[in-house]
Amino acid sequence: MNAYLIFVMVAIAMGGVAWVFVYPVLSGERNAERRMASVARAEPAPQRSGRPAQRSRREQVESTLKQLEARQKVAKRLPVSVRLAQAGLKWTSRRFYTIAGGLGLFAFLVAMLMKVGMLTALALAFAAGGGLPLWILSFLKKRRENRFLEVFPDAVDVIVRGLKAGLPLLDSLKLIASEAQEPVRSEFRGIIETQTIGIPIGEACLKLYDNMPLPEANFFAIVVSIQQRAGGNLSEALSNLSRVLRDRKKMKAKIKAMSMEAKASAAIIGMLPIAVMILVYITSPHYISLLWTEPTGRLMLAGCVVWMSMGIFVMRKMINFDF
Repeated sequence: MNAYLIFVMVAIAMGGVAWVFVYPVLSGERNAERRMASVARAEPAPQRSGRPAQRSRREQVESTLKQLEARQKVAKRLPVSVRLAQAGLKWTSRRFYTIAGGLGLFAFLVAMLMKVGMLTALALAFAAGGGLPLWILSFLKKRRENRFLEVFPDAVDVIVRGLKAGLPLLDSLKLIASEAQEPVRSEFRGIIETQTIGIPIGEACLKLYDNMPLPEANFFAIVVSIQQRAGGNLSEALSNLSRVLRDRKKMKAKIKAMSMEAKASAAIIGMLPIAVMILVYITSPHYISLLWTEPTGRLMLAGCVVWMSMGIFVMRKMINFDF
């Protein structure tokens, strides 16, 4: 009796399981439920105001800006070839190192002929071979960047007028590459050459910041890159960019004028000890020659150079404004 009861209960349980899991599949009931659910699912109704399109474009712009910011945050040491290109020099890295080594060797030989000591000769050789070429390279780079900033707003205005006249962006860039002044002409010629090998014009403009690491060049590259990805009125965007560039130029001139008094004071304070030293040496050389003939005098002279250098660097940091 118990065995029959257990058999009946097991059969009922198996039938219930089959009814729940197997029957909907065989009868097509589950497919019908899926179809009804897909029909009854609420679809977002399209809005007439165009806000979804604006939101999508905003998301594209934000993603583009995040990619550009992440790319620029990658800290890397620039090789000498890139620094030479930024300074506008056509030299190779081997030529630069050869000239730097020649300057260091020449300074070492001159110091040894003057019998100033081995340590002093090595210090002069290091300064002439390592510090002087890099300082000249930075000076040429800064001068080239200033020339670029002088011409770049006018070049952007030419591109805006070309776009408003119906010219494509590439033709407007070619016009700048052939008619603008240096170094804008060479930089835009590089953009055209990069685009001709198959790179999109937005990415080609982004390489402008590599050769000319200025915020103004970065603004231009970002505007063109975003327009190529998200669309929009490029002439209006570049017109606003031109106005921003000219405002930055005016602000830079105002800052330079306001800080000129502090720079003149810093230059006078920095040159005053050297001028006094030269005048004392002219009037009484035996009195001041103790600074480099006696060990204590050389130690005092080295300490003065260190402290004066620290003061000059602090003053330079205080009077140079970044915006």
